[in-house]
Amino acid sequence: MTSRTRLILVALLSGLLAAAVTFFVIGRAGPPGDGSPEAGFARDMAVHHAQAVEMSFAVRDVSDDRALRGLSYDIITTQTAQRGVFMGWLQQWGLNQSGSRPSMAWMAAHASHGTPAAPAAMPGMASQEEMRRLVAAKGRDAEVLFLQLMIRHHQGGVKMAQALLDLSDRDEVRTMARHIVDTQDGEIEYMTRLLAERDARPYPALA
Repeated sequence: MTSRTRLILVALLSGLLAAAVTFFVIGRAGPPGDGSPEAGFARDMAVHHAQAVEMSFAVRDVSDDRALRGLSYDIITTQTAQRGVFMGWLQQWGLNQSGSRPSMAWMAAHASHGTPAAPAAMPGMASQEEMRRLVAAKGRDAEVLFLQLMIRHHQGGVKMAQALLDLSDRDEVRTMARHIVDTQDGEIEYMTRLLAERDARPYPALA
């Protein structure tokens, strides 16, 4: 084998290796599309997180309870950071922050076991009236209402994250979804205890 032939073979093998690395590292199917579960999850969870942050600011401003203020601070910082990650993904994938499909369309097929279905309401979200009541509440009333609304809100977030885990095999999105499930399940237990200390109970669990 001549040196020129060896160089050609090395170049060919190097090219094949680079192509294989690109295929497995960057992704076998490329970045998620506009209507993908990953894009829908990122967009809708960003909206979901935004309300949780708003609710947490509302109670932090009227409560002097150390545990509750600590919890609200944790939710504000964690979910604000995660919203930044979601927006970063969309930018990296070359997608707009708002998609062409209705919100929650990505989860409708999951809820109906693959059968096309109309998009459902975002689970766990507080209504405008509930948000007005929270902003107007003071003292113990504000603390109880916040805990009840946030428990339900977290239950909805966990449902969304669990649906993503059933629909996606993309590592970074699955890692985030698992983190949301673990963190928010733990916070639901903690908030339930805080409610009990105030002689109050959570709203009925989401179906």
